[in-house]
Amino acid sequence: MQKYGYQLTEKMLILNFTKVYCKSATEVLNSDCFKDVFTGFVKHCRKHEKLDILKLLDLTADPINDFIDLFRLIHTFDYGEIENINPKFTRVLKERKQLYELVEEFYDYWRKLERYSYIVAKKVDGGVQGNVFLDTNKIFTEIILKTYRSITEKIVGHKFQVYRQLPSGINAALLISHYEWADSNSIYKKFNDVPCIESVLIRPPFISYTKKNKRTGVYPISKTNPLENLTINPNNYLCYPIKVGSSLAFVYFHKHFMTHGITLANLFEVADLNNKNNQKPDLVYLFGYGNNESTYYYDEDNDLYIGVAPLSDDVDYFGYMKKMLLTLYNTKMIKEGNLPIHGACVNIKLKDNKTKTVVIIGDSGAGKSETLEALRAVAGDEIVSMSTIFDDMGTFKIENDKVIAYGTEIGAFVRLDDMSSDYAYKEMDRAIFLNPDKINSRLVIPVSTYYEIMYGYEVDMVLYANNYENKEELELFTNKEDALKVFTKGARMAKGTTGEIGLTTSFFANPFGPVQMEDETRVILDKIYDKLFANNVLVGQMYTRLAIPGYEQDGPHKMAEILLKMIEEE
Repeated sequence: MQKYGYQLTEKMLILNFTKVYCKSATEVLNSDCFKDVFTGFVKHCRKHEKLDILKLLDLTADPINDFIDLFRLIHTFDYGEIENINPKFTRVLKERKQLYELVEEFYDYWRKLERYSYIVAKKVDGGVQGNVFLDTNKIFTEIILKTYRSITEKIVGHKFQVYRQLPSGINAALLISHYEWADSNSIYKKFNDVPCIESVLIRPPFISYTKKNKRTGVYPISKTNPLENLTINPNNYLCYPIKVGSSLAFVYFHKHFMTHGITLANLFEVADLNNKNNQKPDLVYLFGYGNNESTYYYDEDNDLYIGVAPLSDDVDYFGYMKKMLLTLYNTKMIKEGNLPIHGACVNIKLKDNKTKTVVIIGDSGAGKSETLEALRAVAGDEIVSMSTIFDDMGTFKIENDKVIAYGTEIGAFVRLDDMSSDYAYKEMDRAIFLNPDKINSRLVIPVSTYYEIMYGYEVDMVLYANNYENKEELELFTNKEDALKVFTKGARMAKGTTGEIGLTTSFFANPFGPVQMEDETRVILDKIYDKLFANNVLVGQMYTRLAIPGYEQDGPHKMAEILLKMIEEE
């Protein structure tokens, strides 16, 4: 349902505060949006057979309009005066307990909607627009709370003794503007009309449920440009400009996938396009168009890496948003002669001021993040600091005759099932939770800065994460050939993070670029691993045992202890 100033579905509400903005409780109760949300609540009650509430609703001839009138009266007058003002509410007013429960149920229904707002930016000096953006959403939250408290306190007949500042306003807000990058004769000029995100406000904890909770397959290369002949309605899309590694990416996502667009803020650096004149992106991703399969393409004439995902519940999982962007970037890196790494990398500073950069390579569910998180826990005072360079994807480059590691993302897409029980609670104030009570539940959280991931760190140790063999050791390779047999095989036991089952293999444990460009990647692998062994970098295999029942946490913990000892002794 799309109306003037807002868009409402069963799952979410998007408010255009530039067109419509309620400045008081009275304006909230008189708004068309309030009526539509309450209508959705009544349908929800009938669908789920909430009998007590339905019995109360049926005491009036026109439940939706009558109860909205009743809410206005309760907000404005004393509870005891309402019967005299409008006798048709006499029977409802006598059911005070049930009326209170109805309001509470409606309030919970409202808070379970994903609630977004946006404001169209006005170019002003001194940053006033940014302050207005923040204040507007803060005031709206206060108005919603006051409306709820005004009505409920009058129903119960007294002021509350305990007030809880529940996240009742907006979950996420956007400041958007107009940005043109394509020439008037370009096939991409259709994207110039899509609003572009400048700033994002997120009120954690942000919790979302999606239709899918795992990703399947790899992205095939398209033989033709999938963006060439399409037509889009710019009112249905938003553009999020982000930095994917060293590249500028424009992500055009359908508003149906607002969750995935907002979640990008925790994973990638937002690109600042202010004072930029028609800067062309390196990567373009259209997320939510048509019904064809997800695919990607290199437009050589315009030097653009392009990805498209369908407008389908089949891709309603953040992994489809993230992994296509990584595929596009990794393809670009391979073409430039660099090696994409599917793994995790940390720079560790020891008590004696020595530093070590450790890289763990492995496919999804191999135990990379889990082992490094366990390393933080077991290290204690032995490690002064541990900086995350990348948590899932990075790049090796040869610079000054050394192998240097760079990151691609500033955040982590963490599988909660295998983390320690307190991990989610420690990160709740910054995290975005996806399907938290489902299998393969995820948390997306910023773990580094853009400056940090792009600094460039000389690699000291490269390890392959083996999650399926029950060994308690860390073995080192003595030559490139033996090492590449393990690393290029990319074996791991699938952990339910994708559609794969059992022991699987993927070339270089990276189905996001290297699999599609295996021949080119093998040339780069030989060059990189020659350099690693020439520089006496430790290259080995670690056994996380993450896929072995009973070792989901003990395996990474024990491996972390062994890894810490090797780092200290090396």
